[in-house]
Amino acid sequence: MLLTDFRGGRRTWTPAALGLLALLVVSCDTGAHRPPSAVRPTAPAQVAAYDAGWRTGKGIHDSGGKGAAIREVVWGGCVRRSLTARPRKVVDRDRGAWVLGCRQGVSGAPRRHPDRPLTRREADPRLLADFRAWAARHGAKDSAARATRVVLVHLGDRDYDVELTGAYDRGDRAADAADLADTFAAWWDGDDGAAGTAWNLLLLTRDGERLLTRDL
Repeated sequence: MLLTDFRGGRRTWTPAALGLLALLVVSCDTGAHRPPSAVRPTAPAQVAAYDAGWRTGKGIHDSGGKGAAIREVVWGGCVRRSLTARPRKVVDRDRGAWVLGCRQGVSGAPRRHPDRPLTRREADPRLLADFRAWAARHGAKDSAARATRVVLVHLGDRDYDVELTGAYDRGDRAADAADLADTFAAWWDGDDGAAGTAWNLLLLTRDGERLLTRDL
Protein backbone atom coordinates (compact mmCIF):
# COMPACT_ATOMS: atom_id res chain seq x y z
CA MET A 1 0.00 0.00 0.00
CA LEU A 2 1.14 3.53 -0.75
CA LEU A 3 -0.59 5.05 2.25
CA THR A 4 0.90 3.32 5.27
CA ASP A 5 0.46 5.69 8.21
CA PHE A 6 -2.56 7.60 9.55
CA ARG A 7 -1.02 9.60 12.41
CA GLY A 8 -3.36 12.21 13.75
CA GLY A 9 -5.94 11.40 11.11
CA ARG A 10 -3.60 12.49 8.33
CA ARG A 11 -2.26 10.26 5.58
CA THR A 12 1.52 10.03 5.35
CA TRP A 13 3.25 9.14 2.03
CA THR A 14 6.26 6.82 2.17
CA PRO A 15 9.47 7.88 0.33
CA ALA A 16 8.89 5.13 -2.24
CA ALA A 17 5.38 6.40 -2.94
CA LEU A 18 6.63 9.97 -3.38
CA GLY A 19 9.24 8.76 -5.86
CA LEU A 20 6.62 6.87 -7.85
CA LEU A 21 4.36 9.93 -7.90
CA ALA A 22 7.16 12.08 -9.31
CA LEU A 23 7.84 9.50 -11.99
CA LEU A 24 4.18 9.47 -13.01
CA VAL A 25 4.10 13.26 -13.28
CA VAL A 26 7.11 13.27 -15.60
CA SER A 27 5.76 10.39 -17.68
CA CYS A 28 2.35 12.01 -18.16
CA ASP A 29 3.74 15.40 -19.18
CA THR A 30 2.04 16.28 -22.47
CA GLY A 31 4.33 19.18 -23.28
CA ALA A 32 1.56 21.74 -22.78
CA HIS A 33 4.04 24.20 -21.25
CA ARG A 34 6.81 23.65 -23.78
CA PRO A 35 7.36 25.73 -26.92
CA PRO A 36 5.52 24.21 -29.91
CA SER A 37 8.83 23.44 -31.62
CA ALA A 38 9.89 21.32 -28.64
CA VAL A 39 6.65 19.36 -28.63
CA ARG A 40 6.36 18.59 -32.34
CA PRO A 41 9.40 19.54 -34.46
CA THR A 42 8.49 20.85 -37.90
CA ALA A 43 10.10 19.18 -40.90
CA PRO A 44 11.95 21.46 -43.35
CA ALA A 45 9.71 22.73 -46.14
CA GLN A 46 11.43 20.64 -48.80
CA VAL A 47 11.06 17.45 -46.76
CA ALA A 48 7.33 17.90 -46.13
CA ALA A 49 6.69 18.80 -49.78
CA TYR A 50 8.81 15.91 -51.03
CA ASP A 51 6.96 13.40 -48.84
CA ALA A 52 3.58 14.66 -50.09
CA GLY A 53 4.74 14.35 -53.69
CA TRP A 54 6.25 10.90 -53.10
CA ARG A 55 2.98 9.59 -51.67
CA THR A 56 1.11 10.90 -54.72
CA GLY A 57 3.62 9.36 -57.11
CA LYS A 58 3.58 6.05 -55.24
CA GLY A 59 -0.22 5.95 -55.51
CA ILE A 60 -0.03 6.58 -59.26
CA HIS A 61 2.61 3.86 -59.61
CA ASP A 62 0.52 1.35 -57.67
CA SER A 63 -2.57 1.99 -59.77
CA GLY A 64 -0.98 2.63 -63.17
CA GLY A 65 2.15 0.52 -63.22
CA LYS A 66 5.44 1.35 -64.91
CA GLY A 67 3.74 3.01 -67.88
CA ALA A 68 2.59 5.83 -65.61
CA ALA A 69 6.20 6.86 -65.02
CA ILE A 70 6.62 7.92 -68.66
CA ARG A 71 3.59 10.18 -68.51
CA GLU A 72 4.49 11.69 -65.14
CA VAL A 73 8.26 12.05 -65.58
CA VAL A 74 8.92 12.46 -69.31
CA TRP A 75 5.75 14.31 -70.26
CA GLY A 76 5.57 16.57 -67.24
CA GLY A 77 2.63 14.98 -65.46
CA CYS A 78 4.10 15.53 -61.99
CA VAL A 79 4.89 19.18 -62.76
CA ARG A 80 1.33 19.86 -63.91
CA ARG A 81 -0.15 17.97 -60.94
CA SER A 82 1.84 20.17 -58.59
CA LEU A 83 -0.38 23.13 -59.51
CA THR A 84 -3.44 21.50 -57.94
CA ALA A 85 -1.88 19.08 -55.43
CA ARG A 86 -3.01 19.17 -51.79
CA PRO A 87 -2.43 20.33 -49.17
CA ARG A 88 -1.50 23.65 -50.78
CA LYS A 89 0.24 25.01 -47.67
CA VAL A 90 2.70 22.11 -47.93
CA VAL A 91 3.10 21.98 -51.72
CA ASP A 92 3.55 25.72 -52.22
CA ARG A 93 6.38 25.92 -49.69
CA ASP A 94 8.60 24.00 -52.14
CA ARG A 95 6.82 22.87 -55.30
CA GLY A 96 10.09 21.68 -56.80
CA ALA A 97 10.54 19.23 -53.93
CA TRP A 98 6.97 18.01 -54.44
CA VAL A 99 7.72 17.36 -58.13
CA LEU A 100 10.88 15.44 -57.27
CA GLY A 101 9.00 13.32 -54.74
CA CYS A 102 6.21 12.63 -57.23
CA ARG A 103 8.68 11.53 -59.89
CA GLN A 104 10.62 9.26 -57.60
CA GLY A 105 7.45 7.79 -56.14
CA VAL A 106 5.92 7.02 -59.53
CA SER A 107 9.23 5.50 -60.68
CA GLY A 108 9.24 3.10 -57.74
CA ALA A 109 12.33 4.69 -56.23
CA PRO A 110 12.89 4.81 -52.47
CA ARG A 111 12.51 8.09 -50.64
CA ARG A 112 15.56 10.33 -50.86
CA HIS A 113 14.82 13.67 -49.22
CA PRO A 114 16.48 16.72 -50.79
CA ASP A 115 18.90 18.41 -48.44
CA ARG A 116 18.06 21.91 -49.67
CA PRO A 117 15.06 23.82 -51.08
CA LEU A 118 14.53 23.08 -54.78
CA THR A 119 12.23 25.93 -55.82
CA ARG A 120 13.93 29.13 -56.93
CA ARG A 121 12.24 32.26 -58.31
CA GLU A 122 14.03 34.52 -60.78
CA ALA A 123 12.62 37.74 -62.21
CA ASP A 124 13.41 38.16 -65.92
CA PRO A 125 12.69 41.67 -67.22
CA ARG A 126 14.38 40.81 -70.54
CA LEU A 127 11.69 38.27 -71.33
CA LEU A 128 8.99 40.81 -70.54
CA ALA A 129 10.59 43.34 -72.89
CA ASP A 130 10.95 40.72 -75.64
CA PHE A 131 7.33 39.67 -75.27
CA ARG A 132 6.05 43.24 -75.49
CA ALA A 133 8.17 43.91 -78.57
CA TRP A 134 6.85 40.76 -80.27
CA ALA A 135 3.25 41.57 -79.34
CA ALA A 136 3.59 45.07 -80.82
CA ARG A 137 4.69 43.56 -84.13
CA HIS A 138 1.79 41.09 -84.14
CA GLY A 139 -1.12 43.38 -83.33
CA ALA A 140 -1.32 42.53 -79.61
CA LYS A 141 0.30 45.62 -78.13
CA ASP A 142 -2.71 46.56 -75.96
CA SER A 143 -3.00 43.08 -74.51
CA ALA A 144 0.72 42.80 -73.76
CA ALA A 145 0.65 46.22 -72.09
CA ARG A 146 -1.26 44.61 -69.20
CA ALA A 147 1.76 42.41 -68.42
CA THR A 148 3.92 43.92 -65.69
CA ARG A 149 6.36 41.21 -64.61
CA VAL A 150 7.81 37.86 -65.69
CA VAL A 151 9.25 35.43 -63.14
CA LEU A 152 10.80 32.05 -63.88
CA VAL A 153 9.92 29.54 -61.16
CA HIS A 154 12.68 26.94 -61.22
CA LEU A 155 11.47 23.59 -59.87
CA GLY A 156 14.88 21.94 -59.76
CA ASP A 157 17.73 21.81 -62.22
CA ARG A 158 15.79 21.46 -65.48
CA ASP A 159 12.06 22.16 -65.03
CA TYR A 160 10.43 25.51 -64.55
CA ASP A 161 7.17 27.40 -64.86
CA VAL A 162 6.63 30.98 -65.98
CA GLU A 163 4.68 33.43 -63.84
CA LEU A 164 3.25 36.41 -65.71
CA THR A 165 1.83 39.17 -63.52
CA GLY A 166 -0.88 41.27 -65.13
CA ALA A 167 -2.65 44.50 -64.23
CA TYR A 168 -5.64 42.65 -62.79
CA ASP A 169 -7.26 42.65 -59.38
CA ARG A 170 -8.45 39.80 -57.20
CA GLY A 171 -11.60 38.21 -58.59
CA ASP A 172 -11.13 39.51 -62.14
CA ARG A 173 -12.08 37.03 -64.84
CA ALA A 174 -12.03 39.45 -67.74
CA ALA A 175 -11.74 38.14 -71.28
CA ASP A 176 -8.60 40.19 -71.87
CA ALA A 177 -6.86 38.21 -69.10
CA ALA A 178 -7.35 35.07 -71.18
CA ASP A 179 -6.21 36.99 -74.26
CA LEU A 180 -3.01 38.01 -72.50
CA ALA A 181 -2.29 34.42 -71.44
CA ASP A 182 -3.01 33.09 -74.93
CA THR A 183 -0.82 35.76 -76.53
CA PHE A 184 2.08 35.02 -74.21
CA ALA A 185 1.75 31.25 -74.80
CA ALA A 186 1.71 31.82 -78.56
CA TRP A 187 4.87 33.94 -78.33
CA TRP A 188 6.56 31.37 -76.11
CA ASP A 189 5.96 28.53 -78.56
CA GLY A 190 9.39 27.40 -79.68
CA ASP A 191 11.15 29.76 -77.24
CA ASP A 192 12.72 27.93 -74.32
CA GLY A 193 13.63 31.16 -72.51
CA ALA A 194 16.21 29.36 -70.37
CA ALA A 195 18.09 26.08 -70.18
CA GLY A 196 15.55 23.42 -69.31
CA THR A 197 11.87 22.76 -69.97
CA ALA A 198 9.08 25.26 -69.34
CA TRP A 199 5.80 23.51 -68.57
CA ASN A 200 3.18 26.00 -67.38
CA LEU A 201 2.26 29.64 -67.69
CA LEU A 202 0.66 31.06 -64.56
CA LEU A 203 -1.14 34.39 -64.97
CA LEU A 204 -1.24 36.26 -61.67
CA THR A 205 -3.09 39.30 -60.36
CA ARG A 206 -1.27 42.36 -59.02
CA ASP A 207 -1.22 40.80 -55.53
CA GLY A 208 -0.06 37.36 -56.67
CA GLU A 209 -3.34 35.46 -56.88
CA ARG A 210 -3.43 32.91 -59.69
CA LEU A 211 -6.03 33.80 -62.33
CA LEU A 212 -5.47 31.02 -64.84
CA THR A 213 -2.88 28.70 -66.31
CA ARG A 214 -1.80 27.65 -69.79
CA ASP A 215 0.43 24.83 -71.04
CA LEU A 216 3.73 25.93 -72.57
